Amino acid sequence: MTDTRAPSGRGGVRGAVGAALFARVAGPQGPSNRRRIHETPGPRWFGPEAPVRRVHGDASMFVGGLAALLLQSLHPLAMTAVAEHSGYRGDPWGRLARTSTFLAVTTFGTADDAREAVERVRAVHGRISGVTADGTPYRAGDPRLLTWVHIAEVASFLAAHQRFGAHPLDAAGCDGYVADTARVAEALGAQDPPRDLAGLTARIGAYRPELRATPAARETVRFLLRHPPLPWPARPPYALLAANAVGLLPPWARTELGLRRPGGAAEPVLVRPGGHLVTGAIRWALGPGRPQHRAPEPAAR
Repeated sequence: MTDTRAPSGRGGVRGAVGAALFARVAGPQGPSNRRRIHETPGPRWFGPEAPVRRVHGDASMFVGGLAALLLQSLHPLAMTAVAEHSGYRGDPWGRLARTSTFLAVTTFGTADDAREAVERVRAVHGRISGVTADGTPYRAGDPRLLTWVHIAEVASFLAAHQRFGAHPLDAAGCDGYVADTARVAEALGAQDPPRDLAGLTARIGAYRPELRATPAARETVRFLLRHPPLPWPARPPYALLAANAVGLLPPWARTELGLRRPGGAAEPVLVRPGGHLVTGAIRWALGPGRPQHRAPEPAAR
């Protein structure tokens, strides 16, 4: 979920925990991908001060990523495509590594690498199509479907950052983040992605009539919240992350998925502190980010 940076050369508990987290998120190719993403010279899509870098490089992405998966599941076509083609149950860590690497490359990598990553994803989307249980055809490359996946993700990442990020954005920064992510979404084929926070909120509202919790969506909720593929020692901190991901969902989305607000009205004092504790621990384990690349480089235009 983060930008896949992992400080090197640290020993002790912090180094061991950071290495384990990095390996889970970035996968076996993580170290080589990290070097390529952050050390290859050349222009980037986003400059060092871009809001998207602040959001995607923060530990709050661990909460935001879970919230995004829950929210995205409410679109029946998107959920069917994921259930039938992504292999999220059989290889959840592989899917996580692919997603986190894509986010890192498009956010921090060179413009050439970002374009190549987008083309690979578009090629995969072009091969995915099918029919839902009620006979509705779908295509992963459908611009309207891509837009839903994008706005659900962006809304969740931003909400998590504003609640748990080390340095939340101001109003202009929030608009800037939505505009930054629109560049990637448009390259992927999304349909006129929103470019400010008001537009993002309005677009999610426009999708409401299409959203519902199918059996596949409820199965995804059970998998993510009740049966995560984790060793027992990792489950308590994961449970705190998951509870706070549920807490980020709009009330209507929780209702549709059959979820209650964690802690009820006392959620801000009973649940959120745990989210701050775990994201803070992740931030401590991964440590401060390294320089993005060897020398200051201009953003690609």
